[in-house]
Amino acid sequence: MLIVQISDFHLRSEGTLAYDVADTATPLKRAVEHINRLNPMPDLILVTGDLVDEGGPHSYTYLSKLLSVLRPPFVIIPGNHDHKESLRKAFPEHDYLHCCLEEKGENYICFTLENFPLRLIGLDTVTPGEHGGGFGPKRRAWLTRVLTARPEIPTLIFMHHPPFASAIGHMDKEEFRGWKEFQTLISKYPQVERILCGHLHRPIFRRFGGTIALTCPAVGMPLCLDLREEAPSAFMMEPPSIMLHFWTKLWGEKTLLTHISVIEETSGQYSGPHPFFGVVSPK
Repeated sequence: MLIVQISDFHLRSEGTLAYDVADTATPLKRAVEHINRLNPMPDLILVTGDLVDEGGPHSYTYLSKLLSVLRPPFVIIPGNHDHKESLRKAFPEHDYLHCCLEEKGENYICFTLENFPLRLIGLDTVTPGEHGGGFGPKRRAWLTRVLTARPEIPTLIFMHHPPFASAIGHMDKEEFRGWKEFQTLISKYPQVERILCGHLHRPIFRRFGGTIALTCPAVGMPLCLDLREEAPSAFMMEPPSIMLHFWTKLWGEKTLLTHISVIEETSGQYSGPHPFFGVVSPK
């Protein structure tokens, strides 16, 4: 099974720049074209939040138009910049967006997808109006039931906020609420192959609860890689990229591999592919 992970578009309404600088529509269009050219064609696309930047209905209308030409099916989990009800209205055919848990007066979109070689669990970490993420007791109880029900099935959890600190100072100021409890829970279920997240706009990997948690690069506005504690909140207009998660059998063992695929700004920007020849392994 080949899964594309794509994240953090931060799309504005058509013709509008984000923060007066970033054209986030063009890299999303290129990302869609890039995915549609992949060979083999992915089985599924996971979108890990912040599809738009301000949650406005016009942005979602534009988003729906841009994503409508994707060849593989896609599944969405919201980010902190998303407005959940507007997201549902923009994608009425995505029934799983109505799978909600009520916790402290808020609804959280949590669901499972069971008809793939990997079991996929969508976990909503977004409390409306808050930038940081969290994981409350009702979602913890729900996830415990879900993981307990099928312990033999290799599983992916996908969500927006990562449950770990990144050393990108301005993003670490808001701690993921309940991360310790989440880590303890995950450590009890070895079938969890990956925890796929967005939010940090950069590829970051960490061992977490006996598995691997990671964040996906952003399509719109990658964050500056500045590991000083006092680093300001800022982004760079770096090339966008996506992640490919490949569940396969290699050397007689089933495994999940993660690759990063950089998206060209113009066709042929990166010369190649070029064949190797005359390769030497010195004695």
